[in-house]
Amino acid sequence: MLVHLIDGTYELFRFHYAKSNRDPRRGAQLGVLNSMFDLVADGATHIGIATDHVIESFRNEMLAGYKDGSAVDPDLKAQFGELEELLELAGFALWPQIEHEADDGLASAAAVAAGDPRVEQVVICTPDKDLAQCVTADGRVVQYDRRQRVLYDHAGVVEKFGVPPASIPDYLGLVGDSADGFSGLPGWGAKSASALLARYGHITAIPFDPDQWDVQVRGAAKLAAALRDGFEDALLYRRIATVELGAPVSATVDEMEWRGPRPGLEERCAALGAERLAARARDLAPMRPRG
Repeated sequence: MLVHLIDGTYELFRFHYAKSNRDPRRGAQLGVLNSMFDLVADGATHIGIATDHVIESFRNEMLAGYKDGSAVDPDLKAQFGELEELLELAGFALWPQIEHEADDGLASAAAVAAGDPRVEQVVICTPDKDLAQCVTADGRVVQYDRRQRVLYDHAGVVEKFGVPPASIPDYLGLVGDSADGFSGLPGWGAKSASALLARYGHITAIPFDPDQWDVQVRGAAKLAAALRDGFEDALLYRRIATVELGAPVSATVDEMEWRGPRPGLEERCAALGAERLAARARDLAPMRPRG
């Protein structure tokens, strides 16, 4: 079987800012639900969705300025909880994260699914760079960008970032991640970080003395100085970029199976003026109803 893990927060943002969204207050959640039904229609049987029930997480205590949702469009933010209720009524396995983030939920669920011998492949559906660290060399865990329709296996991660999945937190620790609110080290960009990490693997293995580097990197002296001066910052950024595997998710793959909508979806869809989505759920559902 295949297991599809969905970044619900990303999907909500994606549909909210889509050019086709004509209802800023409700359109995003309806777009996400319809998209989940698209997955089912395409043959997906086991689907888990992680969301940020609140945007803040334990990482906000580690770094001032880390993303906190203060700049999120109020019409979008108001749909966070509504989307969760809608997806639960639609019968999907949902993991709203409070202390952790949706990325942690996806990583934790990927570990659960990959540990089940019945699972042929785990597909983490998000473009977030952080999740590339979960991709495995044996191809059992891959990352898929649904909007761009691009799949990243181990070789794909190396091609995109210049480093293997295990070095992704180090890579982000050096170059930063503006989406998450940390800057990385001055002067360190994608080319320099990938060149050094492809050789040394982790930040802690890169020599402080550039004369000891056995790879050619432009501006080596300045980069080495920035690494020495900002070493503790780089380690903090790496820690922030490292996904946690203890987030609350389903205990088994069986709990991720979609068996159809729960009672209440039709009423909720009617209130949203989206009766066609309730009808679509009925059409897609197996004969056995879900209580």
